[in-house]
Parts: sequence; C-alpha cells; structure tokens
Amino acid sequence: MIASIDIDGVKYEVNEATKKYVIRKIGRLDRYLPKHARKSATADVKLKQVNRDHGNKYEAEVILNVPEKRLTAKDSTVNMMAAVDIVEAKLVAQLRKYKEHSMTHVGNRRLMSRFKRSQRRIQLEN
Repeated sequence: MIASIDIDGVKYEVNEATKKYVIRKIGRLDRYLPKHARKSATADVKLKQVNRDHGNKYEAEVILNVPEKRLTAKDSTVNMMAAVDIVEAKLVAQLRKYKEHSMTHVGNRRLMSRFKRSQRRIQLEN
C-alpha cells in the first residue's frame, strides 16, 4: 500500500467515505510498481467540484511520484467515485509502461519460449 497519500479538496468537502475509497483505490497501485519503487512512492490526490451552476461535475487528479518519474492522471465525471475509478485505470496503464521501461526483463518473458517452440517444430518436421 502506498504509505503517503495526501488528499485535498478544492471547492469540495471530502467526507470520510470518499477518503476511505480514495485510499483503498490509490493505495493499491503499489501492486503495479517495481519493488525498488514501492517504498518511495507518494501520491497527491486533488478532488474538485466544478461547474456548480450547470449541474455538479466532479474532477479527480492524481499525481504519483515514483523514482525518476512523475505520473499524472486527471478526469471529470458526474460522480466523484467514478472519477477516481477512471483515474486509477489510467494510472495502471502508465505504471505498466513505467515498469517495462525501468526493468529490462519485464515484457520479454515469452520471447525465448516462442523461439524454443519454433525450433522444436523445425526439428520435428525434419
């Protein structure tokens, strides 16, 4: 679980249920981090309420600080919980790319097995 999560509300009062939901969703993102980055990862969450005159619209922005990189995701929807879910999905995609880039062996796992299978096929045909 990401230890340092700062939750701020801009023109939005963050209640206890929303706080727990954000901590549960954003805190679990450490699953997608490489092991060397788990201890130093921090998250800044900004929850905003915009467009009050024309209906409530909620915006969630998460800035995730990992070693050598800063990942950001932002989305706005009609419901605050839905905005947090969408931002979490965006961050998962960014974290997968970060992990592939920072760890050279991730992403190449099936390359050798494909090569071995093709060699076996060639040997069986001959």
